[in-house]
Parts: sequence; structure tokens; C-alpha cells
Amino acid sequence: MSLEQRLDDLRARGLLRSLRHVESAQGARLVVDGRPVLGLCSNNYLGLAGEPRVRDAAAEAALRWGAGAGASRLVSGTMSVHDDLERRLAAFKGTEAALLFGSGYLANVGVVTALAQAGPPEPVVFSDALNHASIIDGCRLARARTFVYRHRDLEHLTWGLQGARGHAAVIVTDSVFSMDGDVAPLVALIELARRHGARLVVDEAHGTGCLGPGGRGAVHAAGVQDEVDVVVSTLGKALGSYGAFAACDATTARWLLNAARPFVFSTALPPPVVAAAGAALGVLQDEPERVSRLQANAALLRAELARAGLPGAGSTTQIVPLIVGDAGEAVRACELALERGVFAQAIRPPTVPEGTSRLRLAVMATHTEADLRAAAATLASAAAAVGAGAVQPRAA
Repeated sequence: MSLEQRLDDLRARGLLRSLRHVESAQGARLVVDGRPVLGLCSNNYLGLAGEPRVRDAAAEAALRWGAGAGASRLVSGTMSVHDDLERRLAAFKGTEAALLFGSGYLANVGVVTALAQAGPPEPVVFSDALNHASIIDGCRLARARTFVYRHRDLEHLTWGLQGARGHAAVIVTDSVFSMDGDVAPLVALIELARRHGARLVVDEAHGTGCLGPGGRGAVHAAGVQDEVDVVVSTLGKALGSYGAFAACDATTARWLLNAARPFVFSTALPPPVVAAAGAALGVLQDEPERVSRLQANAALLRAELARAGLPGAGSTTQIVPLIVGDAGEAVRACELALERGVFAQAIRPPTVPEGTSRLRLAVMATHTEADLRAAAATLASAAAAVGAGAVQPRAA
């Protein structure tokens, strides 16, 4: 089958994706394809991408350090701007060390593969069925046996761990799951990891800046920050910049620096990007009320949608999925919502399983109550127009 035929097949099944043109800075309101809309599909959860202090820090760093880092930090050395942010991130997460990566995708691939290689032969990686694609690809590249346990199913995970006795084991999970907005059972995962001698890696991409005391994440919210082996997180969502980091003990950080191929073989993050992330971290620490505002806004949207007959499918966070079911109906509902001024995201296979296509809504701290009430009404009317109606949450 030619590429043209493959594209035609995707188009016929309502799965073909295309880019929309955004003509403004990312924020609660933006201009898409020439029209002002309310944004409900950005991971810029705290509104920090357009924060003046963040912009200014990036501009100043560009003037001082230049636009790029030159090469991998192992090749051309590390800049103090990178070292400073790593120290601050480690302090924020309560770990001995932190190591910057080029993106959240690279961080997960690097951490999973490096930890799988660190143990005795025949390692086994245990991965939640709804983990992010970057974790899935990390498992594939690790050259380790992978056991995919049913979503948040501790009995299934326990059964798998029992069958892997004598092997090095790594459990890896999202903290907040990016498509459903639910949270991993972190306390129970810690107990299982310790009982079976496994390392635990938690991806806080959608937890950092959104949950826990001071926005430190779901790990801190669960009170297990001293027991998780590696916390991976991004700088490109709530912190409004780009890149990622792994927070861990000093020995593990040293191993990742030497064994995580995405770190070893990638040019370091550009200094303006690093400085922007550092400024965003400072704003978060100075204004922790942004986190509580985000959580309150998410609760409001979930309540308004439920009132309109559109339950949020078990979400307890700022990610609110409206499961439509059919991929074509999800795309049509998304288009109708955009025409009526709400920019949402249609998610369909292969990102989610067949029959669970949905609109994925991402709340921001900078949305107003009026924004969210109006958005809920618009989404309800768009869903009704395509015949979606009230949708029951799918089983975990």
C-alpha cells in the first residue's frame, strides 16, 4: 500500500490528523486559524508560557548565553544555567540530584532503558497499560521483557512480579494518566516495589505544578516522595517551557548521565529554554495559589459537564475526558465546538483503544469561572449535535 493509499485509509476512518495555525501566544484565550477561541487543549496548565517573568528570563539568557548549547553536555561541557536549574529542581522534588533531558519523551526513553540495563541479566519492566507512548517506547527499546499490567490493577501487577522472581524488576507508571485524568495508586505501588525488590519510576508530566503541596506532584500528594526511585517530569507543561528532568539520588543520576542514550547523544537544552523553566519554577514557588486555582477550575468544569449529562469518566485532575466512542463523532464534535469558540482536542485510535474516542479537555489556572461554564454548555451542545449524548465512564 502506498503512502497516498495509507493516508486515504486514515481519512476514510476519520483518523487523519492535520495542523491548526495558532497566531497568538499560548494561553486561556488564543487565535486559531484567524479566530479568537477559548483554549481547552493546552498543557500550559498554570498559564506560565506567556508569563512576563518567564519571557524576560528567556530573552536575557539568549543575550548572555546565546541561542544554543553547542553539543551534548558530555562533549562541550555543562553551562552554569543547566547546573543551577538541576539543583533547584532537585530541591523542589526533595531529591539528591536531577538531570535535564531534551524532552519528556527522551527522558522516559532514557530512564527506562538505562535502568533496565543497570540490573542483572534478563530484566523485566512492568508498565501500566495506559502509560504514555514515551514509556511504551522506552520499554520496547530497553531490550528487556515487558509485562503490561491492566490499568491500575494491583492484583495483575502482583501476579506478574511473582512470576519474575530472580530477575531485576522496574515498575514504571504515569502519576496522572494523560488520556483519562486519573491518578496511579502510588502508595500501593511503593509497597509492591519494596516487597519484590523492584525499582519504581513515576512520570509526573501531568502532576508537577498541578497536584500536591506547592505543586510538587502526585508523589508528594501521596506522601511517598522519599520512596520513589526516579521521578521523571517535564518542563513543557505546567512549567510552560520545554525539556524534562529526572529527579533521583546522586548515584542513579550518575548512572543516567553515563547510560541514558538520549542524554549522552543529544545537544543540551538551549539556555533560553532552561532560563524560562527556572523562572517558571520561581513563579510557582512564589504563587502556589495557582495550583489551588487550577484544581478548583478542574472541579468546576467536571461539575458543569456532569450537570449537562457529560460525565468526566473518572477524572480527578485537570485532564477531563469526554468519551464519545466513535472516532468520527469525536472529530465532528471537536469541529463543532471549535466553530462555536471552544478549542478542544479529539483523541482517537491508536492513541486510545477502539470505541473510546473522546474529547480531551485540559483546564488552566487562568480560565475564569465564566469561561468554563460557557465551555461546558458549548461542549454539551456539540456532543448533542453529533448524537453523543450522555456517555458512561469506561471501566478501569
